[in-house]
Amino acid sequence: MKFDLHIHSCLSPCANLEMSPSEIVAKAKSAGLDAIALTDHQSARNTPAVAECARRAGIECLYGLEVCTAEEVHTLALFDTPEQALEMTDFVYAAMPKRVNDPDVFGDQPVVTWDDDIVEMEWRILAMACRHPIPAVSAKCRELGGLYVAAHIDRSAFSVYSQLGGIPDGASFDAVEFSRTADESLWLEKACGLAVVRSSDAHNLDDVGLVWTEAELDGFTVAALKKAFEARSTRISPRLTKF
Repeated sequence: MKFDLHIHSCLSPCANLEMSPSEIVAKAKSAGLDAIALTDHQSARNTPAVAECARRAGIECLYGLEVCTAEEVHTLALFDTPEQALEMTDFVYAAMPKRVNDPDVFGDQPVVTWDDDIVEMEWRILAMACRHPIPAVSAKCRELGGLYVAAHIDRSAFSVYSQLGGIPDGASFDAVEFSRTADESLWLEKACGLAVVRSSDAHNLDDVGLVWTEAELDGFTVAALKKAFEARSTRISPRLTKF
C-alpha cells in the first residue's frame, strides 16, 4: 500500500485555498496513492468532510492533526476515525491562546463540507503553538487510540532536532517522518531505531503524491500501521532533489 500521512487542507492557514477535501482526494487518486491522512495544523475540523470524500472515491484514509507542542515541535497525531481526531482537537484547543485569527496576517481557515461549502471560518489562530508539551500530547494521543509521529525531523525549524537537539525522553513516538528532500543516508541514524515514513506535507495540490511511504498492510488502520512500524517494514520513496 502506497500512502501519505501528512496532507493539509484549506483549514490550515498556510495551505492554498484550493486544498479542499474533494480536491485532495481526487489528486491523491490520480497520483497513484492508495491512502492518505489529513493533518491540518492544530485542528481536525475538516476530517468529517475528507472522510466522506474518501468514501465516495474509494480511497483509504486516516484522520489527524499536526500538533505544534509547547516546545514548538510539529508532531502528527493519527486516528482511525474523525471522532477520535476531533476529541484530540478539543484537547489541543483547550491549551491554545484565546486569540482571534487575522486572515490578512495568518491566512484564511475555512471549515468545509465534503462538497466544498464553507460552514464557518475557524476563529482561533491555528498557526500558534499550544501549551501541551510533547509527553502530554503523546499520552493523550495514545489514550484516544492513535499513532504519534515526529514530523519532518530533518527540518531546520519546528522539528525535534531543530528545537530540542534530538528525540526527547517521554516522547513515545511510533515513527519519525522525513521531509520530501531529506537525505536518508544522513538522517536514518537520527531516527534512533524508530520506523521511518516520508510524507509530502502538502499545502498545494501539486505537492500531493510527490513522495510517499509504502508498506504491506492488512488495511489502512492504526493497528495495521502500528504493526508495520514495530516491524520496521515501511519503505520510503526517493527524496526530491529538485523542486
